[in-house]
Amino acid sequence: MRLAVGVIGVALVVASTWFFTQPAAPVAPDASPVAVVAASTITVHISGAVQRPGLVEVPFSARVADVVAAAGGSTPDAMLAAINLAATVRDGEQIVIPDASEPVAAAGDGKVRLNTATQAELESIPGIGPVLASRIVAARDEQGGFSSIEDLLDVSGIGEAKLASFRDVVTVP
Repeated sequence: MRLAVGVIGVALVVASTWFFTQPAAPVAPDASPVAVVAASTITVHISGAVQRPGLVEVPFSARVADVVAAAGGSTPDAMLAAINLAATVRDGEQIVIPDASEPVAAAGDGKVRLNTATQAELESIPGIGPVLASRIVAARDEQGGFSSIEDLLDVSGIGEAKLASFRDVVTVP
């Protein structure tokens, strides 16, 4: 009986050694590679002095100039110098191309248009000095314009109280 147990034990050791030392069967590569597709386009709302205002799809890395081109280009009376054509755009952003017949900074209700106002026009707003005005212009250029007045909360030096102090005199068309 001891001999039978010994033989079985030796047989198990030999079998397990042979099993674990054999090379693994090669794995065949997948015949159909899977492509990983990331969100490569964004949707932007463009209005104002462009040929086809509305929603346009542009590449993820698009600039304001690309959005204007996707909207059929600007109209002859567009004031492209009033906006930063090199600014990158974000998904869901609205871009307004001003028209030469419209006042650039002041809206019809006398409010200052944040997306087209010059630094001097921003400084005319109570509570905004030269430093804060330059930060607003820099943020506007970096973001490609403001989508809402609340976007100003991202500007260093503007909190809820400061924004409330001039909210009624600014607009984002």
